[in-house]
Amino acid sequence: MLIQLAVMGMLAALLPLAIVWVSSDADKYRKLVWVTLFLTFDLIMFGAFTRLTDSGLGCPDWPGCYGHANPLQAHADISAAEAAMPTGPVTVMKAWIEMIHRYLAMGIGVLIVALMIIAWRRWLQTGRREMKFSPLFPTLLFVFVCVQGAFGAWTVTMKLQPVIVTIHLLLGMALLALLTWFGAHLSDHPAVQRSAVALRIPAMLTFLLLLIQIALGGWVSTNYAALACTDFPLCQGELFPQMDFANGFALWRDLGMTAHGDYLPFPALTAIHWAHRVFAFLVVASVAWVALRAFNVDALCKTARWLLIMIALQFAIGISTVFLKLPLALAVAHNGGAALLVILLVMLNHKIRTVRD
Repeated sequence: MLIQLAVMGMLAALLPLAIVWVSSDADKYRKLVWVTLFLTFDLIMFGAFTRLTDSGLGCPDWPGCYGHANPLQAHADISAAEAAMPTGPVTVMKAWIEMIHRYLAMGIGVLIVALMIIAWRRWLQTGRREMKFSPLFPTLLFVFVCVQGAFGAWTVTMKLQPVIVTIHLLLGMALLALLTWFGAHLSDHPAVQRSAVALRIPAMLTFLLLLIQIALGGWVSTNYAALACTDFPLCQGELFPQMDFANGFALWRDLGMTAHGDYLPFPALTAIHWAHRVFAFLVVASVAWVALRAFNVDALCKTARWLLIMIALQFAIGISTVFLKLPLALAVAHNGGAALLVILLVMLNHKIRTVRD
């Protein structure tokens, strides 16, 4: 089974590797970084789709599916589980969604291994003279993707425990951020005016605020609290509805349960949703302020414009998911919007550090 899964991972990486190989780009190493970034973004989107379609336990073991490399081989086991519990987490469709998510993740792992091998090979061949091929960052990416894979395994084996699933999401966003920084480092950007140095700390703090908001959003999603408030700007018709923060934000507990093993009360779900919603206003204000300040710097103007567009769109999608009762397409788009904001803020932070003398 493990050999078959390794083959699937290599097959998933074969097409992007071929695209990079036949491209006319003179810097194929940089191209491979950006292609890996694009696929990581796709993986985050598909991970959201997997979670929102309740497919996370479509194959309740790891790394295979009922001990097999694909759902076709495990069809009898999947059908038996579906027959025993028709509304349960295991169906043929959910099994395929979960395994496709794993195949894509393995493909990205292969691409990162390729980046690390290329970097080490070139670094040693050139007598460590080409700083561009320093293996430090690709090796860090490799270690990071291994940790992410471990949390992916624990997500399944620990039956979608909210804190594990949320960390898995955050690690995916962090991997996206690292790849963005790496790609920006390998690309040429015009230097910015020295006045932009004043934006370094605000831009970094805004990025940290975004990560907190993504963690809160992940906590909403993993606890199925998205519909705890179905009106806006009020929640259940009140500015401060009945909320249970103690149980809602108890980290180490099973899905749908309190830390003491009781069923999670609805006010706990309300607290989770309300916290994500209120913190969103702070993130929107911070991103908008930084983007408007960056708009006055020529080299940052384009990134700032996209940040303003994306934060407005993300806020609108968030409100729409409430009014439209969490349609799947909008919920997945909301995750994608968060990922795009991560990319844009990392790009902004990187550009601000390219100061013209």
